[in-house]
Amino acid sequence: MVRYHRMKGRPTLWLPGTDHAGIATQLVVERMLASEGIQRVDLGREEFAKRIWDWKEKYGGTITNQIKRLGASCDWTRERFTLDAELSRAVVEAFVRLHEKGLIYQGSYLVNWSPNLQTAVSDLEVEYSQEPGALYYIKYRVAGGSRDDYLTIATTRPETLFGDTAVAVNPEDERYSKYIGKMAIVPLTFGRHVPIISDKYVDKDFGTGVLKISPGHDHNDYLLARKLGLPILNVMNKDATLNEVAGLYCGLDRFEARKKLWSDLEETGLAVKKEAYNLRVPRSQRGGEIVEPLISKQWFVTMEPLAEKALKAVEKGELTIMPERFEKIYKHWLSNIKDWCISRQLWWGHRIPVWYIVGKDSEEEYIVARNGAEALEKAQEKYGKHVEIYQDPDVLDTWFSSGLWPFSTLGWPDVSAEDFKRFYPTSILETGHDILFFWVARMVMMGIEFTGTVPFTNVYLHGLIRDSQGRKMSKTLGNVIDPLDTIQEYGTDALRFTLALGTPGQDLNLSVERLASNKAFTNKLWNAGKFILQNLPSKSDLSSWEALSIYKFDMVESLLKLPLAERWVVSKLHILIDTVTSSYDKYFFGDVGRELYDFFWADFADWYIEASKARLYHSESQSRASVAQSVLLYVFGNILKMLHPFMPFVTEELWQALPSREEALMASAWPLTSLPRHVESIKQFENLQALTRSIRNIRAEYSVEPAKRISASIVASSEVIEYISREKEVLALLCRLDLQNMIFTDSAPGNANQSVHIVASEGLEAYLPLADMVDISSEVERLSKRLVKMQAEYDGLMARLSSPSFVEKAPEHIVRGVQEKAREAEEKLTLTRNQLAFLESSVLV
Repeated sequence: MVRYHRMKGRPTLWLPGTDHAGIATQLVVERMLASEGIQRVDLGREEFAKRIWDWKEKYGGTITNQIKRLGASCDWTRERFTLDAELSRAVVEAFVRLHEKGLIYQGSYLVNWSPNLQTAVSDLEVEYSQEPGALYYIKYRVAGGSRDDYLTIATTRPETLFGDTAVAVNPEDERYSKYIGKMAIVPLTFGRHVPIISDKYVDKDFGTGVLKISPGHDHNDYLLARKLGLPILNVMNKDATLNEVAGLYCGLDRFEARKKLWSDLEETGLAVKKEAYNLRVPRSQRGGEIVEPLISKQWFVTMEPLAEKALKAVEKGELTIMPERFEKIYKHWLSNIKDWCISRQLWWGHRIPVWYIVGKDSEEEYIVARNGAEALEKAQEKYGKHVEIYQDPDVLDTWFSSGLWPFSTLGWPDVSAEDFKRFYPTSILETGHDILFFWVARMVMMGIEFTGTVPFTNVYLHGLIRDSQGRKMSKTLGNVIDPLDTIQEYGTDALRFTLALGTPGQDLNLSVERLASNKAFTNKLWNAGKFILQNLPSKSDLSSWEALSIYKFDMVESLLKLPLAERWVVSKLHILIDTVTSSYDKYFFGDVGRELYDFFWADFADWYIEASKARLYHSESQSRASVAQSVLLYVFGNILKMLHPFMPFVTEELWQALPSREEALMASAWPLTSLPRHVESIKQFENLQALTRSIRNIRAEYSVEPAKRISASIVASSEVIEYISREKEVLALLCRLDLQNMIFTDSAPGNANQSVHIVASEGLEAYLPLADMVDISSEVERLSKRLVKMQAEYDGLMARLSSPSFVEKAPEHIVRGVQEKAREAEEKLTLTRNQLAFLESSVLV
């Protein structure tokens, strides 16, 4: 995008930077310290932060180096980091302003808790996986009833029963209607009673149709409890061991408690059965451990008013999301958004700018300030001179600071909203679809809130890079591909081209075959450049260079003066420039790559370069050589320009090697559009191509030696003969024809019955004398022997297919395979018989 728009003459800036990756970075450093037998609490917060900064200095540049090696055209002098002083000031300012507007609050709510990391994690940072587990059936006796009065509950997490505050059934479930309003006894709790309630939320068909409500450890139960006013019990400590609410199980790890609990239930006769069940397990995206729903005091942002503005931005057309299908996902997420838990129990990140008063309730008495001095001043104003304060130990979610990135990196809060409005209309965000909610939506919400406008007008979403089998890359699978290793083997340009050919928004399977193919494309481009350079006049040959300079390609009159092959390739190029420019403007980068690949390889390299050799090596006219040299330079130069955004290194190297290139390719002007093209010339050259292919096919069919030149009679109307005959040197070169024995006529030649007749296209035919191509008698003998062998193979296949034992007993795919081989053998037999009959008739003649 940047390279394209720069060449189009637009001022461009790709401002590079990295975020501090709070959870991931702290996790890595904690593991490193653990290998040394050190825990972060042993070091203290200040020393631990110093260790992380040391680690960042050593390893933090890895991704930046990879991006540089990939040819990212950034302004590296402006590289930013979310913990830079200016950006950190912007983060604090954003928190303060949101709090002043009543959009940030503190409270104890159910969050996703990571026991190993000892922090809350976002809903978006929890990944669910299908894993084998068990469904436990447990008896809950009905208080005051007989031994036969009990409800059987099916649960995947029996250890949470100590947090049960109700038992629920569906109001339409007649099996349990008599128990609604009564009390159930929670097993192994020494008789604790909970109400039996009814709610449509309960699925009659899941398990037994009876649900234990544990609002302190299940998100759905939590919402139901808040709706019905049920109490909330927390049975777990933050390290995922059971707390004192669990009684005798206090101190046990959650999974150990599950085993012991089930054993005790079996002993007391309250265990009904245990059966295998496929679980949907929530795991931390960073640490990989099972996440625990847990009640915890956290800081939250009220999202609804922010989301409403972000939705309107799309509805009004102020923001465009590409591919379009992601717009629906964006709208759905924002329409159903929950408040955002922004606090993390970490030591690496932006510390929450909140201070508490020593001796006061931290939930009721706190101060939000931009720094410690301001906080102390505010505290003294309210509580007197001798007040003591301390800062909240938590840090902000990394995505909070990343959400400010588009404007904090450009000077907010010191830059006015008007300045941002002047800048943003030209901006584009390009990112992976997997962080549409993590990052994109939050940048939009924050941007509108703090600058009054959307931070970018276009969002382009690409897919993930997966391995060749379509699996997500992970260290566990051992399938992570380092781009630097790939560059070492295949080159940067081949890797970039491979990645850019993907479909917008769809994941890309990175295969060795694709990389190898695009490395071959890079080599083909290089070799084409070498060919052109080797066939240009020497620098000292001023008269030849002057002859080249007279050819212009931007006027119809100039185009029509060119020979057919040159009119064709220049016309095709001008059409391509329009198509490619349009695709670039629409962000159809895959289409751009494919269009350029096809034109360069199929048209320019395979046809025009080969055709130009007739001018350069086999023409006595210097002007014909000059026109070929001029066209080669013109077309190749424009190919390099259009390919440059994809393949910057090889294109720049070749561009610099071409004569009279005074500026770098990356700073050169994009090709002009709407240049002249001659459609009739394209059709005429396509006829020549069809004739060439037909003659080549016949040569291959009769195994004519590649170096052998043969005679030919080209039969067509006078109009077609006129333009085809003008390119006889090209046709002779491409088809290995004898230039002295090429006849152009409007009727069949006298030796037609001893020639192979070709219909290349409507109104264009050719006759190739058999005697020129093969020794007819020898060929008849060879084909006769071949026919005998082919007949034997065919008979063998048909014998197998006529055998009932084979057809009935062999696997279906084996039978189909033999049938297919028989069909192919029959076709080859027919072709060979016809060929042999034709040769035999020629011998008779």
